[in-house]
Amino acid sequence: MPEEDLSKLKIDKAAKKSVTAGRKKKPFIIAGLIILVILGVVLYRIGVIAPTATVDVTTVSLVYPAQSLSVLNASGYIVAQRKAAVASKITGRLTDLMVEEGSLVKKGQILARMESADVTAMKGQVTANLANARAMLKQAMVERDNLREDNDRYQKLIAGGYVSQSEYDTIHTRYLRSQEAVKAAQAVVESTASALSGAEANLDYTLIRAPFDGVVLTKNADVGDIVTPLSASATSKAAVVTLADMESLQVEVDVSETSITLIKAGQPCNIQLDALPEKRFRGVVHAVVPTVDRSKATVLVKVRFLDKDTRMLPDMSAKVAFLSRELKPEELQPRLAVNGAALTSLRDKQIVYLIQGGAVRETAITTGVKLGDMLEVTAGLKPGDRVVLNPRGLKDGTKIKIAER
Repeated sequence: MPEEDLSKLKIDKAAKKSVTAGRKKKPFIIAGLIILVILGVVLYRIGVIAPTATVDVTTVSLVYPAQSLSVLNASGYIVAQRKAAVASKITGRLTDLMVEEGSLVKKGQILARMESADVTAMKGQVTANLANARAMLKQAMVERDNLREDNDRYQKLIAGGYVSQSEYDTIHTRYLRSQEAVKAAQAVVESTASALSGAEANLDYTLIRAPFDGVVLTKNADVGDIVTPLSASATSKAAVVTLADMESLQVEVDVSETSITLIKAGQPCNIQLDALPEKRFRGVVHAVVPTVDRSKATVLVKVRFLDKDTRMLPDMSAKVAFLSRELKPEELQPRLAVNGAALTSLRDKQIVYLIQGGAVRETAITTGVKLGDMLEVTAGLKPGDRVVLNPRGLKDGTKIKIAER
């Protein structure tokens, strides 16, 4: 029994080696964990494993100072105040058309010709009649002059008693009749001259002329069409072309009757055309039409352009900003601006967080005047740059995700 008890007290050498090895490995594991923690902190500090922040974004853009002076905005269209559907005064067939859409024309310029053989022949006939009437007038005047001399001579003869009273009366009567013949011949000449004027007018009516300087908007007829002052059939045309005076272009906008008190004649305006978004045009309220559209509860306002562009066309859509005052010369050009909520102060500098790829970069900027809720940027950014709105808790290099709207 004692020998068995002593054998149980012997130490197992294999177990002893296992415990010793475990004790030796433990410091290395702890050191490894500490290194991982330190590495994680370093990577977090430099932004490698920083969490992604969800942010709102705004774009740096060009802003016109007029936007901050606007008291009311309205939309409308360019309308030519002087426009005409040019037609013929007589009925006939169109033989020549010298213009097309977009042609620039001057007042009195021939736009089209109609067949004129009949009126040309009539003019020739009346011209011949006038020549004949003038010849008859000359003949009557010669006869009158001869009879006047005879009448004067017979007056002297009758005074001396050399001719009888009846002879004198015959010559005198013939003289009076010659005077009336001259008057009749003169009347025929005048009548024939008037007929010639009418024939010339009818011939001129075959030439369709521009009533004012303008641009051809539409071509409504073509060579071979029957043109008539009043189109009475499907095959006849009334207007040949439609003209617009480009100097009379104005913007017509509808303003709510509740806001019309903000508008007055002569008020400065800023006009933007959808077709020319890169430009702004100065304007002025030309007239407030004193009529309310019941169906829309609006009042028509006409805005005259102070600046013109050859690319302006009737029926182009336009946006009008009615201003509180006239713009200064330096306010006519756009300025680079950013939403004021994108700025923050850091180390006595104004900075924004510029988005580059999937992260942000601290960018110092220089600012100018305030333009409404925007702030002018004089240095540090360029048009199209995207920056974070309301940056809170961001650092240089923070990874971001743009919030969906």
